[in-house]
Amino acid sequence: MPAELTFAAPRGAKPPRHLADLSPEERSSAVADLGEKPFRAKQLAQHYFGRLESDTAAMTDLPSGVRERLGEELLPTLLTPVRHIDCDDGMTRKTLWRAFDGVMFESVLMRYPDRVTLCVSSQAGCGMNCPFCATGQNGLTRNLSTGEITDQVVASARDLARGDVAGGPGRISNVVFMGMGEPLANYRRVLDSIRRMTDPVPGGLGMSQRGVTVSTVGLVPAIEKLIDQRMQVRLAISLHAPDDELRDELVPVNTRWKVAEVLESAWRYADTTGRRVSIEYALIRDINDQAWRADLLGRLLKGRLAHVNLIPLNPTPGSKWTASRPEDEREFVRRLESHGISVTIRDTRGQEIDGACGQLAAAEN
Repeated sequence: MPAELTFAAPRGAKPPRHLADLSPEERSSAVADLGEKPFRAKQLAQHYFGRLESDTAAMTDLPSGVRERLGEELLPTLLTPVRHIDCDDGMTRKTLWRAFDGVMFESVLMRYPDRVTLCVSSQAGCGMNCPFCATGQNGLTRNLSTGEITDQVVASARDLARGDVAGGPGRISNVVFMGMGEPLANYRRVLDSIRRMTDPVPGGLGMSQRGVTVSTVGLVPAIEKLIDQRMQVRLAISLHAPDDELRDELVPVNTRWKVAEVLESAWRYADTTGRRVSIEYALIRDINDQAWRADLLGRLLKGRLAHVNLIPLNPTPGSKWTASRPEDEREFVRRLESHGISVTIRDTRGQEIDGACGQLAAAEN
């Protein structure tokens, strides 16, 4: 039997228009342009966001003669799952998605006793070039559309609601933009997708803004724009080093916006929203895990509305970067806590399924 053939759109083509790309007003206009009554847009949105249904053939409240056309024009297939890989007794599931043009990216669903968190991608690849990151090693292919970002959530929520994930039917409570890509480098589409997630049904999925976390390496102008939105999403700063000398190497965008400037912007976000900022710090053996760097980080954060999330590095094949020794990790935590800093160590889920973002897509490519 010949190998399965897949056909991709020409490079540079735009994703097809999708209901999730549009505001409620734009949906009504789009339906009217198709010669249908504008209220059909609300019916479509009720199915997609409220019932997690994308197949117009199942939307029996729509006239049978218009279902196929409305589906083709406003609910085209955006994402095709290439594979699901499970671990943690099925409580962690990574999905590799293929978009209309053949590009691939990932999301990870993580089920805990008290919550379900979905980690989504905002770009195919990433242009930030952080040397220890699997996604950064592959470069940026393109931004994802609002619909492509949102559809990761809707598709995962559908599987969860239907009991296709271990643990029985459930609901997504948290979405974190910590998958492939730098979210604030795709600012408008990420912001629009957050609105689709958090606007009440049928405008969106009706999730709480407080359940959404946006991670950034520190694109200061975009953080300032986010401050102006007065949203209640959590901001996470991927810091990884408290000193500019090392951070210039680990997070190359630091040559543009230094540690002090990034943190000043983060504190403005915290002061405006009242929400604690998460400081993401991947512990890398003999690189950034020295006790004196923990002390320096503690002094930078002392008295601020901040929490440190230490991340044991998930090494990528052939990389010189690896996780810290357990004793160094413990001392790093102790030093931070001695400065009165709240610290947690991220759950190291997914290592056996290429848990670091970008590893599965890289392997497939």
